[in-house]
Amino acid sequence: MIILALESSAKAASVALSKDGSLLAQSYQFSGLTHSRTLLPMAEDLLKNAGLTMADVDCVAVAHGPGSFTGVRIGVSAAKGLCWGADKPAVGVSTLEAMAWNGEYAGDGTVICCAMDARRNQVYNALFTFENGAPKRLSKDRAISLRELCDELKDISAPIVVVGDGAELCYKFLAGELTNVSIAPESIRMQNAWGVCRSAEKAESAPASALLPVYLRLSQAERERLERMNK
Repeated sequence: MIILALESSAKAASVALSKDGSLLAQSYQFSGLTHSRTLLPMAEDLLKNAGLTMADVDCVAVAHGPGSFTGVRIGVSAAKGLCWGADKPAVGVSTLEAMAWNGEYAGDGTVICCAMDARRNQVYNALFTFENGAPKRLSKDRAISLRELCDELKDISAPIVVVGDGAELCYKFLAGELTNVSIAPESIRMQNAWGVCRSAEKAESAPASALLPVYLRLSQAERERLERMNK
């Protein structure tokens, strides 16, 4: 099975191609340009350089959230467009689950603390451990305060590795109170499309029309609108 995967949940964008569980190619860009300008050209170039077309792809996978509201919308919209244009199914995977693959180097038994900066003193977070070479979920995806997360992790005696674009923020807070926490090396810290490929391998595909973003909480505009209505 050939999977084309998109990841645009934060400031960086990446695209990957995998075949039967092996990485064929990956492109990563953190140039400051908007994902609406970079994501589809990256996908087109990656397919061309790999000698493939959309006709060769079995499904399009995307990190459908949580993450940046704009980034997630762009990723989901791009995936839908590619699927509709080539009549291919889609797979939406949790950004945090895909990110958990970055902790594979730490070995079975280590707790992988996935963290994305959610602003307002919160992180988007989920906890995983590796079992038989794959992430095993220990918590649901949630928006949680750093204080609440730290208090929860105090009950864990196993080594803890923090990954994701919010890893540095999270680690600085946790390291002040926990002695069993470390941060993943910078080269494998951020979320990437290869992790999306790996999560999509075991997920069920569906028509692109069923693909929806997962935000976990209201956008700032929606929160402000509710606050005005409640006054």
